[in-house]
Amino acid sequence: MSFRVTEKDIQDYSRDGAVVVRGLFSADEIDYLMEGIEANISAPSWRSKVASSADDPGWFMEDFCTWRDNPAYRHFIEESDLGAVAAQLMQSKEVRLFHDHMLVKEPGTSQRTPWHQDQPYYNIDGKQNVSFWIPIDPVPREWTLEFVAGSHLGGWLMPRTFLDNEAKWFPEGSMEEVPDIKADRGDFRILGWALESGDAVAFHMLSLHAAAGVQGNRRRRVFSVRLMGDDIVHAPRTWETSPEFPGLSDALPAGASMDHPLFPLLPV
Repeated sequence: MSFRVTEKDIQDYSRDGAVVVRGLFSADEIDYLMEGIEANISAPSWRSKVASSADDPGWFMEDFCTWRDNPAYRHFIEESDLGAVAAQLMQSKEVRLFHDHMLVKEPGTSQRTPWHQDQPYYNIDGKQNVSFWIPIDPVPREWTLEFVAGSHLGGWLMPRTFLDNEAKWFPEGSMEEVPDIKADRGDFRILGWALESGDAVAFHMLSLHAAAGVQGNRRRRVFSVRLMGDDIVHAPRTWETSPEFPGLSDALPAGASMDHPLFPLLPV
């Protein structure tokens, strides 16, 4: 039987835009991810990037959309309970893969992931979506992904580049800015959980979230999977999305469902 989340998990996800799911993945499934991440680091794709500055004492690497070329990733996505849990949280009949996202912060990385929403960087629209943030290594509370509860119920906030805070996609002043959460933490209900290997955090693409760097001699290897539900449609943008899907607009017009080999249905 597929993993079953509780009714409280579903309600929390709907209300808060983020929920922790403990013990979702087995040790064998985490081993697949560990194998996949190490292979990914050794042979990054053209989409990979270093997300930390040159003077950072550590190193922050990301890569995207490599599941078709990474057998371990593909096995994990297709054979785990990701689809089943996503369907429950989204209250969706179908679940499609949007993309995979590998994030590795090596020991001593000071670069924070700033407060942001994912939705403005994407070429899709719709409310039924969920991203899973899956740590391979235990993550203490101070290094974990944090969320502003309920922020997914609002609109888009100004997307900026992570390293230089540039308003690259929309003109300055054209959108509401992300609030200064660091300065006014007490004004927000902030969610975050210490995580063990096998746990996962599920969150909405409009949820404001951020993460700290890592300290000492411990790594923070994370595999993230973005999934789409029944109401998601293609929304070609006039700006560069992250990730890019070159040529997709030739196959899927605006407003079309994401029925395309790049976005397979997952078992639910």
